[in-house]
Amino acid sequence: MTILDRPTLDFLLYDWLGGEALLTRPAFAEHNRESVASMLDTAARLAETHFLPCFKKSDREEPSQNEHGAHVIPEIRTAIAAYAQAGFAAAPFPAAIGGLGLPNLIHTAATAFFMGANVPVASYSMLTVGNAGLIAHFGTQAQIETFVTPALEGRWTGTMCLSEPQAGSSLADIVTKAIPEGEDGLGVRYRLFGNKMWISGGDHDAADNIVHLVLAKIPGPDGKLIAGSKGISIFIVPKLMPDGSRNDVTLAGLNHKMGFRGTTNCLLNFGERDGAIGWRVGEIGQGLPIMFQMMNEARIGVGLGATMMGYRGFQLALDYARTRPQGRRTGTRDVSSKQIPIIEHADVKRMLLACKSYTEGALALILYCAKLVDESKTADTAQARAEADAVLGLLTPVAKTWPSEYALAANDIAIQVHGGYGYTRDFDVEQLYRDNRLNPIHEGTTGIQGLDLLGRKILRDGGKILAQFATRVAATIKAAKDDFPAEANALQAAMDAIAATVHALASVNDEAEMLANATNFLSAFGHTVLGFIWLDLALCISQGDHGAHFAAGKHAACRYFYSFEMPKIAAWLAPVIACDNLTTRMQDEWF
Repeated sequence: MTILDRPTLDFLLYDWLGGEALLTRPAFAEHNRESVASMLDTAARLAETHFLPCFKKSDREEPSQNEHGAHVIPEIRTAIAAYAQAGFAAAPFPAAIGGLGLPNLIHTAATAFFMGANVPVASYSMLTVGNAGLIAHFGTQAQIETFVTPALEGRWTGTMCLSEPQAGSSLADIVTKAIPEGEDGLGVRYRLFGNKMWISGGDHDAADNIVHLVLAKIPGPDGKLIAGSKGISIFIVPKLMPDGSRNDVTLAGLNHKMGFRGTTNCLLNFGERDGAIGWRVGEIGQGLPIMFQMMNEARIGVGLGATMMGYRGFQLALDYARTRPQGRRTGTRDVSSKQIPIIEHADVKRMLLACKSYTEGALALILYCAKLVDESKTADTAQARAEADAVLGLLTPVAKTWPSEYALAANDIAIQVHGGYGYTRDFDVEQLYRDNRLNPIHEGTTGIQGLDLLGRKILRDGGKILAQFATRVAATIKAAKDDFPAEANALQAAMDAIAATVHALASVNDEAEMLANATNFLSAFGHTVLGFIWLDLALCISQGDHGAHFAAGKHAACRYFYSFEMPKIAAWLAPVIACDNLTTRMQDEWF
């Protein structure tokens, strides 16, 4: 089984997203299609040789803890080092700080191979790249040289420390504090005291050091912490100090997870003794805006990881269905006749089509967002850059949530295709489902993403960004009218329903009722976005020569999505546009 189908990936990168034209921009002038192909080949090879072989072992031999900290299987350290040595950790960074200046689109495509092979192990490197990216963007030159360079070389890993036991996703309620104690060569120096919970990669022995990015509050003149999010700043807090001495960061415990076990998940104590030493990044009170760069990257990364777990489950189910004989064609009465592969049964085809539409659609969505990142930085005009950034912000909740929900659904279907075998540990689909179940939860639950999409991204600006995205959708609908009239009409109806819902909500004065069904809105909008993606893909395939089977498969997946999935949109929107207040009126005692 291949981790990722290269013809599909190349089609998405070049035919659909225009990756070759992207490579001609000055920022990416060092790369061309041949060098990109070599990098993708290397990613596939390393994923197959270092990440895939320890997929089950990293689940079976989960992290352990003793007085020295957390311990993981040695293969994880080898995989992290191989990833960095091949240049993937440095790939998206500019040459000025030791990077390769690779487009985000291409780096995301390369990352897909590692995610497809072993997301829990690949997560150490993905978090490190995000951590280093934040410091590189907001940190001082001394901070970059001290903390980013070792990360790009694969010697150090990085984390983000947001949640606390009493706060969870409500970051305004964090109470970790940072006490200033002057300046040194790395900037303003602080001592931190507090606890952080659910920290992925928070402690391990797979690298020489771990650099934490910690959200904390600086006490005011009265010694009290500022309430709410405005008092939050962000700090670099390494496990080991630059001179090699131990910082006051302690592993208080490991969380024992249902899946995703290869990634340590930790409760960390900062300042059990004299305070954990850290250096502020950016200005005081700007912690959340700065951290959101890494959080938004992480949300798209979660979408990619979810996609690739679903994609691999689909590939495994497809292989199994092609080789597993069972039953005979409907209407056959001769029980002595040869059994047929289960892929010949209509219901199995239905399940596999669902998997194909979910996972290939999700991959296209993630790559579309990756291209928007490049557009936001390198498009020819300021207006084009601003529009790309705005549309990316609108789609980020969808890019995080839709794959998390529907690639997980693909994993569920993959188990069903395997039958009883899929429910055993002997087949990978069982672990893939357990691993993927985390993704609707972390980096902002599905419900939180719904509030972000409807409340912040759409209603707050009166739907202006939504209108920008609608212009893109309208262009696809217009182009598809002749070849795909039914799909074009269905997508137009979905966009009209979204617009009508937003218009109706704009006149609602009660914010609680306005947002009570935000998750339903997210489901409807997510499916509308995927309808746009699939119609645009079908249109692109029709305009080129991609091989009969390849094109027919993509068109069938598009048709499946429009026949089986798009009709759900109206049902999701019904309680939203009606401002159904059942959930706001529901009382605890009634349960």
